[in-house]
Amino acid sequence: MQAPSVGGVMLPRGNGETIRLSRGASLTDFAEKINANPASLVAVMMNLGEMVTATQSVSDETLQLLGDEMNYQVQIVSPEEEDRELLESFDIEFGEDEGGEESLVSRPPVVTVMGHVDHGKTRLLDAIRKTNVVAGEAGGITQHIGAYQVTTQVNDEDRAITFIDTPGHEAFTAMRARGAKSTDIAILVVAANDGVMPQTIEALNHAKAADVPIVVAVNKIDVEGADPTKVRGQLTEFGLVAEEYGGDTMFVDISAKQGLNIDALLEAVVLTADASLDLRANPNQDAQGIAIESHLDRGRGAVSTVLVQRGTLRIGDTMVVGDAYGRVRAMLDDKGNNVEEATPSTPVLVLGLTNVPGAGDNFLVVDEDRTARQIAEKRAARERNAAFAKRVRRVSLEDLDKVLKAGQIQELNLIIKGDASGAVEALESSLLQLDVGEEVDIRVLHRGVGAVTESDIDLAMGSDAIVIGYNVRAAGRAAQMAEREGVDVRYYSVIYQAIEEIEAALKGLLKPEYEEVELGTAEIREVFRSSKLGNIAGVLIRSGEVKRNTKARLIRDGKVVAENLNIEGLRRFKDDVTEIREGFEGGINLGNFNDIKVDDVIATYEMREKPRA
Repeated sequence: MQAPSVGGVMLPRGNGETIRLSRGASLTDFAEKINANPASLVAVMMNLGEMVTATQSVSDETLQLLGDEMNYQVQIVSPEEEDRELLESFDIEFGEDEGGEESLVSRPPVVTVMGHVDHGKTRLLDAIRKTNVVAGEAGGITQHIGAYQVTTQVNDEDRAITFIDTPGHEAFTAMRARGAKSTDIAILVVAANDGVMPQTIEALNHAKAADVPIVVAVNKIDVEGADPTKVRGQLTEFGLVAEEYGGDTMFVDISAKQGLNIDALLEAVVLTADASLDLRANPNQDAQGIAIESHLDRGRGAVSTVLVQRGTLRIGDTMVVGDAYGRVRAMLDDKGNNVEEATPSTPVLVLGLTNVPGAGDNFLVVDEDRTARQIAEKRAARERNAAFAKRVRRVSLEDLDKVLKAGQIQELNLIIKGDASGAVEALESSLLQLDVGEEVDIRVLHRGVGAVTESDIDLAMGSDAIVIGYNVRAAGRAAQMAEREGVDVRYYSVIYQAIEEIEAALKGLLKPEYEEVELGTAEIREVFRSSKLGNIAGVLIRSGEVKRNTKARLIRDGKVVAENLNIEGLRRFKDDVTEIREGFEGGINLGNFNDIKVDDVIATYEMREKPRA
């Protein structure tokens, strides 16, 4: 029914019915659902104190606010649910094995190695794969997610295990969480000399949230001070009880550096998989899975490491990975060899995508290129709307005047380019979490994979942005263009250096805070009168030092009688001086202020900029 709304605008008010909207929807989308004019919803929002245009992506809170006002229950559709509905519209079922039990065959377990930074995760994978990965990593920290497959013998039978190598630094929490979601078993690496650390607990929580069994690798047992028993005791507090203590968690004492007990660890993984999990998939359907890592290769274009979870991926298949799509031109295994097909639990590097997908994006094979393009475009539009809604600063009519005043709210604009999508996303997430107060804000104008280009420099010029190159450099004439136009381009190879420098830059945008620092006090012993200069105080410096041209206050009988005075003249005998130190006598002229008496105290001070915490 038609009923007047706020401001006299006629609008169809609801009866509490539910309307479903995607994240980042606009007022136009809302208006279509309730058969209203978008302009009238703009008027409603203005009456509610929010300035929003009809086509602007708005936040979930704004949609809920409008729904409450219009008497509708607004349900924000999750990205996962929206994606499922999108695929259903193309008659595609994601995440389900086709056929019955007879079509399922066993597959290798997918294992994620987790733990605290510097506890030896990469060295463990290094020992397993017999290759040196640590040497190529800046700061000794794994920068990307990689996937590898190894074979071990258990009960005289060759068994394959797929490893996902997730970075251990705290900035990669999102990537590590994704690793846990795509995994069957987690290996928790704990150093025997350090014990349980903050990121050990964080990794443990990720594994528990993903509901995956855990095998604990107690590393560095060859190091002085190693105490594997202590590690077992500490992890008991977090619900991981060793088998030898009557629990069901397998603990294996290893030394990744010496290569001790690596085979025993792999055997523990296989035995845990056999005991706890039913690892089967249908290899005879269209392939589906997850993108582990993606980057832009100079010779090959957009490449993505994908983990096949069901079905078989073959060269020539048309696939959609997040908002990227393409026909598989070639596939490489973890050793760089060309392969024709990839079965369940097999990681491969795929060539032939239109652009770089995100780490953790789902992939699926479809029949037609047109279908792939339509799915990718709809996903890209959804991501773009959600990003706009997240980025928009909500401005109410009450504080609009404050926002428009120059300098009241400062923004640091950034453009982030990196060599891999997961690392770029982790860096952006870490930077957006920086909080140095309400006066300054950080805004990522653009992020992407690949070298810094001239278009990045153009965007930076138009918005006074800083360009961050993470493991990439400026391509072609972009470097000369940046230098010519004065665009600040920063290059980093370790993520925490970028975070520290940007945090320092943010603090630099803050208005300086000052604190008063006392310099010295002078007791007036005598007052001299001068026809030229007025009253001059003959003083003894009681503490510190008194300097010319500093601020002062006059204290009489313990009370301040004059503030904001200035030490305009300072003399020792007949000489003008710049300062007089404790224990010495001199003369002080306070300019036009002449109300001074014997026994008054002149306290001098200066305002110093206070360093930001």
